Order: sequence, then structure tokens, then C-alpha cells
Amino acid sequence: MSQLSTQPYKGTRDFYPKDMRTREWMFGKIREVVQGYGYQSYDGPMLEPFELYAAKTGEEIVNQQLYHFIDRGERKVAMRPEMTPTMARMVAGQFHELPKPIRWFSIPNLWRYERPQRGRLREHWQLNVDVLGGDSLLADAEVLQLAFDLIKKFGGESKIQIKINNRRLMDQLFQKKLGLNEETSQSVSKAIDARDKIGEAKFTEMLDKAGLNTTQKSDLQKFFECDLEGVSRMVAGPGAEELVKLFEYLKESGLSKQVVFDPTVMRGMNYYTGTVFEIYDTSPENKRAMFGGGRYDNLVGLFGKDKISGVGFGMGDVTLQDFLETHKFLPELPRFVDVFVSLPKPEYRVHAEKIAKELREKGFKVMTPLESSGFGVQLKQAVKHEAEYIILFGDDEFAKGQVLVKNLVKNEQKTVDLKLVASSIAVEKQT
Repeated sequence: MSQLSTQPYKGTRDFYPKDMRTREWMFGKIREVVQGYGYQSYDGPMLEPFELYAAKTGEEIVNQQLYHFIDRGERKVAMRPEMTPTMARMVAGQFHELPKPIRWFSIPNLWRYERPQRGRLREHWQLNVDVLGGDSLLADAEVLQLAFDLIKKFGGESKIQIKINNRRLMDQLFQKKLGLNEETSQSVSKAIDARDKIGEAKFTEMLDKAGLNTTQKSDLQKFFECDLEGVSRMVAGPGAEELVKLFEYLKESGLSKQVVFDPTVMRGMNYYTGTVFEIYDTSPENKRAMFGGGRYDNLVGLFGKDKISGVGFGMGDVTLQDFLETHKFLPELPRFVDVFVSLPKPEYRVHAEKIAKELREKGFKVMTPLESSGFGVQLKQAVKHEAEYIILFGDDEFAKGQVLVKNLVKNEQKTVDLKLVASSIAVEKQT
């Protein structure tokens, strides 16, 4: 029998302890910001009925990227590729009990069968932030402010640009200005959404395939070249009015320098109905959309008669870490082990355990070797585990009621009374 591979499934990652520390550090920062806005954490199942995604999730995800199978009860089940449908289902399930507006967040594990590449894997973790209820534009403004503050928390506020559009505006452009039917509008939407990835030649080819004539393509290009004021003249109506008001709110929030109107931002999900946005890294080394989201006003209504407007976004851990690494925002994380308590002889275990217990009670992370050995061996073990301190003692130290406390970071050591070890290290770490 051949040996099993040690490699993870394609498009997934192993998180060794050092990797987990980075991930937990990122998630900790995220939670600080989101909870600071009053958002509550929630979660849902990894598996959902296939129909949940077929109803409103993007066609590409359902047809090409969804992991699904038939379970033993002959039910068609899918592994969640996104969290918004689950969130909408949960809200619909307790609609009348939940206080409004609803402010929720989660960091779920998501799966999509796609070609692994920079910023995209088959498995990732994604922050989802959603507001349901309240004034739509005020909620849009809050979500955008929160998204900006997330990047600011990591020190990247000067390295991003927030691009904003409105799907209602685009619907008005397609139907009233260009005279497109619903099917053609969807084809043009997909072409615009894919434009940056496929290039101008294939973009034009997609427009030709959708049936756009020369005049329609010319009008579409003029629209892309308009600023917000020009768009308001070219496609007057609710979509343009919403954008103008939203930009006023964002200016009041101090975001006028970070946000721009970009009529090419579409977002691929079928459920978006109003504001849509993407946060871009402006670095030439990582110039791409990091994450985005938008307004969905009809999603909860799929589960019953109750309806409520919603807006939210998703930010993947892969693109966030790429951003942090590109701009060197990942810090040197503190050592995981505070103190390594040695065990020179089995008969000294009672004293080593007493020291370890006192240190843990003071909040230190303490490791013991689980076997007795000499100073040199245990010193090497402490260094390998990246401990900040090691406590060493032998017959001579024990006879005097003392231990040797060595700071492995500063390469300094001192002799300390056995009864004062915990307090001594606590005082030193505070200074």
C-alpha cells in the first residue's frame, strides 16, 4: 500500500500553530471593529439545501463552483459558498422576535470549486457583515464606514480606494437609455462584471454576443466615462439620486477622499438591488478588488411574506492577508509561551507544578517539559517552543529555596526566591 500524501486537498490550507496565530490575530482585530459598531456574532450550518443557493446566488457559483451531493436521505445538499442566504434564512425564521435594525456578523468557513490562484482558494474564511432594516442609505453609509475602519485598524487606510455604484441606476441605464430587455441586461451585466478579468477584446465580444448595436455600445462607453454629476444627467432617476445622497453621507463621515463613483462596479450576485461597492488595493503589486458587497432588498422575502431591506459585505481572509503582506502590515506576534518551567529530576515535579500553577493563576501561558532532563536539553526545548522565560533549578538552587529565571529574549538571568517567582516575572513584564 502506497503512503498517503501529506499535502492538503487542492485549494485548501493547513494551519500550523504559527499560521493560526496570524489568523486569530486578524480575526481578533476584525471582531474589535465590528463589535465596536454594535454588531452581534452569529453562525449557521456548513451544509444547506441546494435550493437555497439556486434561488438567488450567482449563476457561475451555482453551475460551476458549488460543492454539492445527494445525502443518504436522497436530499440534494450543498456546502455553503457564501453566508448571505443562510443569514437571510435565519432572519426569516425569527423575523418578529429579532430587534430591528438587525446588525449581525460572522466569520464562516466557505467552499467554492474554482481554480486556485492568488487571492482565491477553494476553502477560505470570510467576514460577513450585514444590516437589515433602518433607513437604506444610512445603513449603506454605516456599512461603508465600517469597511473602511476595518482596513484602518490594520493601518491600511491610505492604501485603498472604495468604488461605489448602484444596481438600480444600472437597471435604469439598461432599460430606459439602452432599451434592453431583461435577458440582454443580464448578459451585459455579466460582461461589465468580468471586464477587468477578460480584457477589452473579450468584453466587446460579449457585448456583440448580447446583441448590442453600435449606438448602444457607444452610449454604454459614454456612461462609463461620466462622473456622478454626468450620470445624474444621463440617467436621471432613483438610482442616481440614491448615489448623490449616499456620497453626501460619506462626506459627512469623513470618507470623501477614499470613495469614488465607478459605474463599472457590478458585483456578480443576482440578489443585489441598490448600492454595490468594492474595496481596491491601490498597490501596483496587489492592484485588485479585495472585497465588496451591496444592498439586497428582496432576499428575506424568499422565505415567506415578511420583507426587510438589507445591506452587507464579505471580506475573505486570503485577500486580507495578501493585502497585509503586500504592505508589510503583519506584525511580529508576541511569543505564545510566556514561561517554560523545567524539570531537572522527577522528585522535583511537585515544586515545578507549584510554580507553574502560580504563574497560570496570574494569567501567564506556562509550558512544562513532561520529562526530566538536564539544563542544556530543557533550555534548547524552551528556545524551540519560543518561550520568553525559562525557570531552571537543580540541587543547589533547591537547597537554597531559589530558582534561576532566564529571559530568553533579552538573554538575561537572575536568581529569585522560590516563593517570589510568579510576582517577579509579573513585575518584569509590566516594566
